[in-house]
Amino acid sequence: MTELRIAQSPIRAAEVKQPERPKLLQIMGPGLITGASDDDPSGIATYSQAGAQFGYGMGWTLLFSYPLMVAIQQISAEIGRVTGKGLAGNIKSHYPRALLFVMVGLLLIANTINLGADLGAMGAALKLLIGGPNLLYIFAFGIVSVVLEVFARYSRYVSILKWFSMSLFAYVATVLIVGVSWREVLSGLIPRLSWDPKYITMVVALLGTTISPYLFFWQANSEVEAEQEDPVSRPLIEAPAQAAKEMERIRLDTYIGMGFSNAVALFIVICTAATLHVHGITDIQSSDQAAEALRPIAGQFAFAVFAMGIIGTGMLALPVLAGSAAYAVGEVFDWPVGLARQPLRAKAFYGTIAGATAVGALLNFTPLDPIKALFWSAVINGVVAVPLLAVISLLAAKKAVMGEYTASRWLVGLGWITTAIMGVAAVCMLLPG
Repeated sequence: MTELRIAQSPIRAAEVKQPERPKLLQIMGPGLITGASDDDPSGIATYSQAGAQFGYGMGWTLLFSYPLMVAIQQISAEIGRVTGKGLAGNIKSHYPRALLFVMVGLLLIANTINLGADLGAMGAALKLLIGGPNLLYIFAFGIVSVVLEVFARYSRYVSILKWFSMSLFAYVATVLIVGVSWREVLSGLIPRLSWDPKYITMVVALLGTTISPYLFFWQANSEVEAEQEDPVSRPLIEAPAQAAKEMERIRLDTYIGMGFSNAVALFIVICTAATLHVHGITDIQSSDQAAEALRPIAGQFAFAVFAMGIIGTGMLALPVLAGSAAYAVGEVFDWPVGLARQPLRAKAFYGTIAGATAVGALLNFTPLDPIKALFWSAVINGVVAVPLLAVISLLAAKKAVMGEYTASRWLVGLGWITTAIMGVAAVCMLLPG
């Protein structure tokens, strides 16, 4: 059985078995990387806008979105681990091709725009730190990201991504540097609803930033890839004995990963509220603008830490954005997919990664307004998220898909609640004015 599997799925040579690691390090994997990548430079821009415009008053949205994120990311991970296929592969098997093509096509467009925005923000942040040619930095970041994805050994690359996730502590450090009123922070965690169009738009933007389709695809396929890399693992539908341990790992990984993501986002809101909002600076359009605005208020050190965080989170987000698109496109066309595969055995998969990153980089050389581009990316994500969330919730509850490992009722229920909330958010986003 093992020999047959290797013949069907050629991946990089299995590595020597590593010594037993501490349990927490074993647990932290796809959930941590997925959660951390959610706080990409584009997300930092949105969180900075929220803090600058509304002070601490938007903090509650990040508590509100946490159980929704956990539910949908856990469902995505379970689908991948149970079936041994990513979301696109499962949608292809159980739903009309037209639905699959529309979802994956929109995902590819949105991810490519996001890649361009993140590369632009990273280049601008490095220019702020050391000067020099912004466009050269954009290409350099893109090339480094693609080279690592294509040529780095899979287990080593996953370790690199985990280390990049630690760059998010830069925003915790920034808050400690600038100092805040924790009483006001706590008051911002109490939900306050307003019919002010600007307030509603910001709530919608925050929800759209934290619950994004590319994260669903990435976490599901990351679970598939991790299973394929382990010579003793099998899809849970074929290996019931592994189920209890793996489901527990997925739960803890997702709880911690999404908690880390939302905590960092909250610290970004707190940081910009305590500095920019307090000093009347409310018009922030990008993450590098937020970093630059911090310099005269919070000092050079806080500015530098914030800017370096943009670069670190960008290096984590680029492979997730490009990789999630390549996984989805590859499963549509039955290509060999996976970061553990040798480049020559997955040329189309790696070509999609390189192509999406290159197009994203080239967007920075066009007259396209990056702020408008990000807006349309958010619109596309908001539109595609709703039917995708519905499909994911249906897949997770189907015995024909999940066998005896259908998701629990409360998890599926939260999935449908998330679908409804994101549906309302999408309608609000598309309303004029």
